[in-house]
Formats: sequence, structure tokens, C-alpha cells
Amino acid sequence: MQNSREKQLAAYDRLLTIMDELREQCPWDRKQTMQTLRHLTIEETYELGDAILENDLNEVKKELGDLLLHIVFYAKIGSESGDFDMADVANDICEKLISRHPHIYGDIDVADEEEVKQNWENLKLKEGKKSVLEGVPKSLPAMVKANRIQDKVAGVGFDWEEPHQVFEKLKEELEELQEEVSNDNAEKIEQEFGDVLFSMINYARFLKVDPESALERTNKKFIKRFQYLEGKAKEVGKSLKEMTLAEMDVYWDEAKKL
Repeated sequence: MQNSREKQLAAYDRLLTIMDELREQCPWDRKQTMQTLRHLTIEETYELGDAILENDLNEVKKELGDLLLHIVFYAKIGSESGDFDMADVANDICEKLISRHPHIYGDIDVADEEEVKQNWENLKLKEGKKSVLEGVPKSLPAMVKANRIQDKVAGVGFDWEEPHQVFEKLKEELEELQEEVSNDNAEKIEQEFGDVLFSMINYARFLKVDPESALERTNKKFIKRFQYLEGKAKEVGKSLKEMTLAEMDVYWDEAKKL
């Protein structure tokens, strides 16, 4: 059952109060800075991502709480230096959302989701950004970064028109990779392999597949199957090194059926 807006605001106020108390009274919380919290925040974000992939809504709720705590923590530190507080953080995002949604808060008409995305990127350029790619964090993992780069340039019209065009480009990149493999040119192989991955990620976007989520689901699937294989090996009293590939394939097929 959903809590009322009054109860939600009361819970948020309670969190702000607890944060004030922890910052004043707890030695660990008092010692933290934005720099010391940064890696913890990244870890919490990945834990939230795991919970979402597992579709564990109770865990999603807990991880959202952990992430919200970090946001409140940063705002508290900002208020202590006089740079910003939680109200500034909330008001800034409110103003951004209003300015970036003129089809809701202004007189702009949009036909669909794609036009909303194009308007979003064009508005960012009007706000003074020199490039639509300025908003892509440098520290993002390479696959996530590639996906964001492609998504952003597509927002200003730099994109393929049809999925089959992207697939043809992917095949072209695979051929170029195979050519360099034949030439045994290590440097060129790495470059062409990167091009293949970039094209694969682009194709995923056209298929409306999130490549990071897709790969992580495959990772999880592989881990479960391999651990099943390990368990079966123990049952028959063998180590994996003692088993033939044919023997392992039997248990691997069992795992796939399960």
C-alpha cells in the first residue's frame, strides 16, 4: 500500500534529521568527505543494479535507501561548507526538469519519445554546452560509455535509419577484424575488435536491448551453470581438471535444461 505524500515527506525529514545527528555524534560519519564516500557510492549503485536485474523488489527498496543516504550525505557536507544543501539539490533538478520538458511546461509539441530525446539534447546545447558528449562521465565503464555516446549523438540526428544498416556495418567490422587476425597485427586486431564491440553495442540499441544488462544476465547464467557443473563434479569425486570436455558437456547440458 502506497504511503501518502505527507508520510513520504515525514520519512524524508526523518532521514535528514538522522543525518544531522550522525554527522555531529558518530566518529565515522563525522570523518567522511565527498572523496571518501565516492567509491562507496559507486558500489551502492552497482548493488542497486544487481537487485534490479534479479527483479528482487525488496532488495531494490533497500539499495535505493542506501543510495538516498549517500545523496543526503553529500548534501550535508555541502551545507557545512556553505556551497549547497538538500534544498538546492532538489530545486536545481526541479528547474532542470521543467526547462528540459517544454512539451509539458511550455508550448512545444512533440510526436513521440524520440522527439523528446532530440529536444533534450538541443536544449543542453542552448544552455551553453559545447558538445552533446560533455555529459558522458569519463569514468564510466567502456561498454556503458559507448552506449551513452551513441544514444546522445542519436539525439541530435547522427544515427542510422534502419537496424539492417547497423547489422551490415557490424558484418563489415567483423570482416576487417578477421583480416587483421589473418595478418597477425596485434595493434590492428585490438583496434578492429574495439570497432566490432562498438558496432555490437550500437546494434543492441536498435534492437532496444541494454547491452550492459544483457551481458550481465549472461554472466549470471554462465556462473549458475558452471557452479552446477562444479557441484556435479564433486558428487562423482572428480576435479574439473580430471574430467574430459565430453563429461563436462553432459552436466553443462543438464544445467541448461534446468
